[in-house]
Amino acid sequence: MVPIQKKEALWTKSFIMLMVGNLFVFMSFQMLIPTLPPYIKSLGATGFEIGLVTALFSIGAVLSRPFIGFMLEYRARKPLVLIGAVALLAVTIIYPLSQVVLVFLLFRLVHGLAWGWSTTVNGTAAVDVIPRSRLGEGMGYYGLSITIGMIIAPSLGIYLYQVTEFSNLIMVSAVLGVIALVLLGVVSYQTPAIVEKTKKEDLKFSYIGSLVEKSSWYPAFITLIATFGYGSIVTFIVIFGEERGIDQIFLFYLVNAIMASLSRPVAGKWFDNHGPRGLVLMCMFLSFVGMWVLSFAHSNLFIVIAGALFGVGFGSLIPTLQSWTLSMTPENRRGVANGMFFSSIDLGIGLSGIIFGLLAQFVPTAALFQISSSFMLLAMLFAWIEGKRRKRAVLEEMREGA
Repeated sequence: MVPIQKKEALWTKSFIMLMVGNLFVFMSFQMLIPTLPPYIKSLGATGFEIGLVTALFSIGAVLSRPFIGFMLEYRARKPLVLIGAVALLAVTIIYPLSQVVLVFLLFRLVHGLAWGWSTTVNGTAAVDVIPRSRLGEGMGYYGLSITIGMIIAPSLGIYLYQVTEFSNLIMVSAVLGVIALVLLGVVSYQTPAIVEKTKKEDLKFSYIGSLVEKSSWYPAFITLIATFGYGSIVTFIVIFGEERGIDQIFLFYLVNAIMASLSRPVAGKWFDNHGPRGLVLMCMFLSFVGMWVLSFAHSNLFIVIAGALFGVGFGSLIPTLQSWTLSMTPENRRGVANGMFFSSIDLGIGLSGIIFGLLAQFVPTAALFQISSSFMLLAMLFAWIEGKRRKRAVLEEMREGA
């Protein structure tokens, strides 16, 4: 009989605390995402300036990630994680001071710098504590902390924005940030041996080299395209709800979170057993359909349906793309690869904010969702091309082996 191999432990204390801590990081941050555009609009911002709310933030995140990716090649994880959490909390607290559009936009740039730091470090710390044999499953569960934060928190933010003052919204966000800091502070981090042995003097910093990981750039490129399509929702969904008179727009995020939570474990195991490409294609197609359903919404029912489709689709897509990126990356370059992955997200959403912010002056908001959905199809095309290329490579290896 062939002995049954025991699975490596996934649900360690460190993994659980890191995942929950990261959930509160994302909740603290994401509850501000849909509320900042209408807030700056109330300060007298133009459509282009509303787009800059997302764009400047994304620029800041992209600028900071190569530096932190480089540091992760030789620095221990814990102090870097805590610095990121403290920086995010500090920027959140000072937001109510921004009563002038220009000052507000400056805060968004600084917030982006802190966000780029935190997401890169936290994601790398998670990869370090997940067994290699369960990477897809582990990142799938870890990704729930990202997805739930991205989906539940905006609905909470929208609700608070509608029923109370902006300063109270900031207060709740800050409390969540404090909880995140406490949880992340008690994690026992694991730094790879190759990183512990490396000294800064042994490395040469290159901004481009720390921005792009050559071994895994392709799935990050697909991520950029997909999140460019998603960016129109991030920037304009609350404004869309106001235009259509839909008073329960937060249901999109709530249903999204439920469906993403239910589908994520299945998607993670599928990744480990079958690879990423078929899963990526299915997730992108469901996201495409969800965006069109959203564009036709005039009632809460359509919002719920769109949220369900997007929850299963986009909710599983992001961690799948992240796992795909990391599975192609050498151990000592995980920090750079994680930074590249999250920069792809922020750059996609940021560019989307600028382009669709300009376009919003000429077309209805619903049309923005329809136009941006085409980028899901474009991302599907690139994923399909990669699948065909990999099949050809495998067949060639088999022929050479024969």
